[in-house]
Amino acid sequence: MSRRRRHGATDVPSGEDTPTQPAGKLVPARLSARDVAQVGSAGLRGRPMRVILSALGIALGIATMIAVVGISSSSKAQLLQELDKLGTNMLKVTPGSSMTTGGKAKLPQKAPQMISQIDGVEHVGATGSLEANVYRSEHIPGTRTSGLSVQAASEGLLDSLGGQVAAGTWLNAANGLYPAVVLGDHAASRLGVTEPGGQVYLGGRYFTVVGILAPLPLAEEIAASALIGWEAARTLLDFDGHPTTIYEKSADAKVEYVRDLLARTANPQAPTEVNVSKPSDALEAKAASEGAFTNLLLGLGAVALLVGGVGVANTMIISVLERRHEIGLRRSLGATRGQIRLQFVTESLMLSGLGGLAGIVLGSLATWIYTATAGMPWVVPPEAMASGFAATLAIGTVAGLYPAIRAARLSPTLALQAA
Repeated sequence: MSRRRRHGATDVPSGEDTPTQPAGKLVPARLSARDVAQVGSAGLRGRPMRVILSALGIALGIATMIAVVGISSSSKAQLLQELDKLGTNMLKVTPGSSMTTGGKAKLPQKAPQMISQIDGVEHVGATGSLEANVYRSEHIPGTRTSGLSVQAASEGLLDSLGGQVAAGTWLNAANGLYPAVVLGDHAASRLGVTEPGGQVYLGGRYFTVVGILAPLPLAEEIAASALIGWEAARTLLDFDGHPTTIYEKSADAKVEYVRDLLARTANPQAPTEVNVSKPSDALEAKAASEGAFTNLLLGLGAVALLVGGVGVANTMIISVLERRHEIGLRRSLGATRGQIRLQFVTESLMLSGLGGLAGIVLGSLATWIYTATAGMPWVVPPEAMASGFAATLAIGTVAGLYPAIRAARLSPTLALQAA
């Protein structure tokens, strides 16, 4: 008769023994994934309040990181939308320092016309600074300038800026010959002008307001200016005709090509006395500076996440101490040290995972509230959420490793006696 032996819970013929499993040796049953999940969640189900408080530390750290990344990404998306709307194809030409006198250089009177001949240039506009101030009426003291400037403006200026008239009309060949003025939005606000048709006192005489501009983010200096026609500036305010700023807009594919030619085209005799800038670079620099602040906040979020990990480790150590009887009983019934370790690492992972999921939800919600209030698009990068959750699992593994090893090393006899 063939002899049989017990192999786990199944009778196996003794003739089927393998070299690695000698006859008579008990082999512990393997735990399925479902079994691991059940034993790992047992400690969490038994102490819900402790689980909530421990997971809260992880959740706050992840929520902070998600919110910081989300708000930063939303702000960047808004900036890109604004740049797409305004265009990054505008260049600004201004006079630099004179190499001969050391003072401020002058751009040639025909510089705008010469720039317009460059291949790829679509619009050219210019302004010229005037020695005049603008007031609401002649009764305002001359020392109260309100920080407003008066400038001559060419007809093509508005197209070069990509701007719009909020009310009224822009300067043209007709009204540009007479005492007519267009106010930037800031200038109109400071002068108390809400609609065209009124008058302002400019350069010792009254000018009729024919238009008010909409905001110009890429040319804020225009927003605080009173603009009059180029010819009117010559005849009424002794303007010498030298432009102080030239705005040029070219095809997107030609921006860098035009940029290389602007200085020598604007002033062929002294190209080193010409400054060329790209206004959209200021917005991009602003985004870069905000990125440095974002990194600081991410660092704070990482610290909060680390503190949450310490809280999870502390919770797991206490859980091991409180559950020594359970550990001893399982060991005496045949559970291996590896299974005990797996149980507590799984419990730690579940605890951290719950905190990570809650943090992702809280961070995304905080980002949505902020962007909805600020009128920005809601953007939370999926890679940020994935990275945040992966970080929680990594912290859960590290936090649960020591308590799991400690639990596995408990002697079954001593654990049962301690209970």
